[in-house]
Amino acid sequence: MERLVSCVQKRPDALCRLICFPWSGGGTSQLAQWGKLFNDSIEVFCIRLPGRHTHLEKPFAKDMASIVTEVTSALLKELKEKPFAFFGHSFGTYTSFAVALHLKEKYGLEPVHLFMSAAHAPNVSYRIVNIMKKNHKLAMKNKNNTFQYGIKKTKPFLYMEANSKYRYLMECFMTTFYVHRFQKAEMIPFSCDITYFSGSDDKVYDAQELTSGDTAFYELPGDHFYLLKPSNESFLIKHITRCIENAGL
Repeated sequence: MERLVSCVQKRPDALCRLICFPWSGGGTSQLAQWGKLFNDSIEVFCIRLPGRHTHLEKPFAKDMASIVTEVTSALLKELKEKPFAFFGHSFGTYTSFAVALHLKEKYGLEPVHLFMSAAHAPNVSYRIVNIMKKNHKLAMKNKNNTFQYGIKKTKPFLYMEANSKYRYLMECFMTTFYVHRFQKAEMIPFSCDITYFSGSDDKVYDAQELTSGDTAFYELPGDHFYLLKPSNESFLIKHITRCIENAGL
């Protein structure tokens, strides 16, 4: 599990685990540090997908199903052990949704809360396709033979090796195809509460009904990476803690 999951602050007596799914191209180190910011009731795990950070030498996943299988295999024991919640930012939202849906369908396991950040509702897959097409046009080669990648020029750029660009984009499209099957589904897959977070300067994201529980929306000052601002990070930590502690564990 250590290869795929980072836990910088072990809390064996925690009441709940928060599993964080980072954005594409990065985010693992930032979200992993959340483990030091939560109180003793919450233990934080952060997913480390191949092709990023300490796994740069590893090839990207060939499809979303393989990511779901690997994450589930690594965490299944822990997820059966005690309550858990998911937090996903951008690409991580789609990954967390796919894992949550698989856990519900195959094992009857469900998060006590789903926190979705800077992303459309995962079943709005046609939107994801359009986003990926726009991002592809914004990929550009610079003098260091790397590609700068961002949704808008005003947003932080993610840097990738030139030979990784198309594999990266393919990974994003694989996510789209994996969740596409749910686009017109009539069922409501979850019963837990869901919270959507977004930056005020980011695009407007669609949200569709995914749960029979409550759904809440919070807009925080900033762009697509609003959560990197200390004040916003503090808000997220406090709000996520309150939601989990109020989940009746």
